[in-house]
Amino acid sequence: MTTPRLITVDGPAGAGKGTLARRLAAHFGFAHLDTGKLYRAVGLGTLAAGGDPAEPGDAIAAARALDPASIARGGLENPELAGDTAASAASKVAAIPEVREVLLSFQRDFAQTPPDDAKGAVLDGRDTGTIVCPDAPVKFFITASAEERATRRHKELLDRGETSIYPRVLTDMKERDVRDSTRAIAPLRAADDARTIDTSEMDADAVFAAALLFIAERTD
Repeated sequence: MTTPRLITVDGPAGAGKGTLARRLAAHFGFAHLDTGKLYRAVGLGTLAAGGDPAEPGDAIAAARALDPASIARGGLENPELAGDTAASAASKVAAIPEVREVLLSFQRDFAQTPPDDAKGAVLDGRDTGTIVCPDAPVKFFITASAEERATRRHKELLDRGETSIYPRVLTDMKERDVRDSTRAIAPLRAADDARTIDTSEMDADAVFAAALLFIAERTD
């Protein structure tokens, strides 16, 4: 059996795609890239350099400064990336077409030439199997009911000591799903050749086992 060198994992927020992507990367010795955090990293990088996230020149410079090796070693695990400042800056840099072009090239380069001599790469996000790497040999689309994903998000917020009201979390989740699936640029959808896994009633181990079985079937 030959292990594929590239795996993409897409899906809506809270479905478990990040957990699966990290486990697959660790299992196969691949580099992992959480593409959803790249815009936040660019936004914070722009601010750290004293720039304006809404200024194309500043944002493009920050995007070009991203280091694949640093990211592969946990560079996107900065807790500040989850904050409001990063979210606000990310929305501004994401509106700049040149930034999107730089980050698309970054993702494709990461996939084709993983840093630190990794055996391959696992990319997770919203459009890695449809736009970023449409020719990836193995693709997953991880989903779950909005209610289950909201429950997970609600628990996560409470565990972090943050205030959370479940109905509000559920409403926000559903609104985000609509925005992601209907946006003009790279809408959220499963690639035609992706393996869809509904994690609503599955734990992380079951999802991982299902993913490994699919990979074995595709590469046997």
